[in-house]
Amino acid sequence: MATVTTQKAKAQSSAIAKAKKNNVSSIYIYKGVDRKGNRIQGEINGTSAAIVKAQLLKQGISAKTVNKKPKPLFGSGKKAIKPADIAVFSRQMATMMKAGVPLVQAFDIVADGLENPSLKDLVLNIRDDVASGTGFAPSLRKHPKYFDDLFCNLVEAGEQSGALETMLDRIATYKEKTEALKSKIKKAMTYPIAVIVVAIVVTGILLVKVVPQFAETFSSFGADLPAFTLFVLHLSELAQKWWFLILVGMAGSFFLFKEAVRRSPSFAYVVDKYVLRIPIVGKILYLSVMARFARTLATTFAAGVPLIDALTSVAGAAGNRIYKDAILKVREDVSTGIQLNTALRTSSLFPTLLVQMSAIGEESGALDEMLDKVAVYYEEAVDNMVDSLTSLLEPMIMSVLGVLVGGLMIAMYLPIFQIGQVV
Repeated sequence: MATVTTQKAKAQSSAIAKAKKNNVSSIYIYKGVDRKGNRIQGEINGTSAAIVKAQLLKQGISAKTVNKKPKPLFGSGKKAIKPADIAVFSRQMATMMKAGVPLVQAFDIVADGLENPSLKDLVLNIRDDVASGTGFAPSLRKHPKYFDDLFCNLVEAGEQSGALETMLDRIATYKEKTEALKSKIKKAMTYPIAVIVVAIVVTGILLVKVVPQFAETFSSFGADLPAFTLFVLHLSELAQKWWFLILVGMAGSFFLFKEAVRRSPSFAYVVDKYVLRIPIVGKILYLSVMARFARTLATTFAAGVPLIDALTSVAGAAGNRIYKDAILKVREDVSTGIQLNTALRTSSLFPTLLVQMSAIGEESGALDEMLDKVAVYYEEAVDNMVDSLTSLLEPMIMSVLGVLVGGLMIAMYLPIFQIGQVV
């Protein structure tokens, strides 16, 4: 009997080891009983049925059946997990921990209140890892798509120092501020881009559908047409003949540009360099980089992360390759014993306010507080610049639309006006 039990244990261990080696996670549906004998069922992530049973056993659940969840015929249909969703998750976890709720139970409470099924599955997956004995930070590191090194490092620091609830609160504040800043930048960019796209579409429709009607009328005039009208008619013929290739070319150019930025560091560096020189927009992006730098460094330094390590995280969160390289250079200088404010001043890419506030913070021993004030200042500056940009762009965009649509209409009516003058 003992030999049979030993063989079964070896077989189960072999299956678990094989599943871990494959390391392909799937969702499993289980049914079983808990320690009190109550029937229970649910879903859990795992690499195999054997590992799922072992995980459930650690949670006090004796699984009777464990089956892989079938995939939907036409895809999952679930919402994507956005950075804003991670910010909400961070805040809810911070609130639960501050209220004294145990970590595993906090995951259950947070998951029950989530409307995004994908985020709910992610939270339950992390809960299962934590419940099986894995640390919070290592569980998060299994999902690098949603939790970056900065997030994981801060959670790890909180676990090690025994102040996880305080660290989660700082992370939540950081994520909320960061997402608010991103939202302002998107607000500044989305409106003009949307209007430009609409203007291109309207112009294309006029060239393909409206102008040809006028061209048929002009063919019966038997007189020379104005140069402006001829130019528009040629554009119309080009649009009618090659409209599909033009659309494919525009879409292809956009795709190639994105791929070039993603795959070529040198090209991306040049793009980031010249983006900062765009009037008004470049200023907004510059201020957002400074706000992100101050906010990230304040959060990491306040969490007890050494300054050199904190600067590494800040460089990764800079959002601009010019300043990423500059921050890494500052990190090298600080690692040789140079003060932060001196390294920032030497770089010449950072504003005087940031340098001076860093110097005050280092002298007073309150660097995180000074950087937090700098972050608030630049975040407010971004907000004001976005409002100003929106007010400035409205009349400019209306002027562009007027020139495009009005110019086409004038080109079509010029021959008619000339005939009226002759008559």
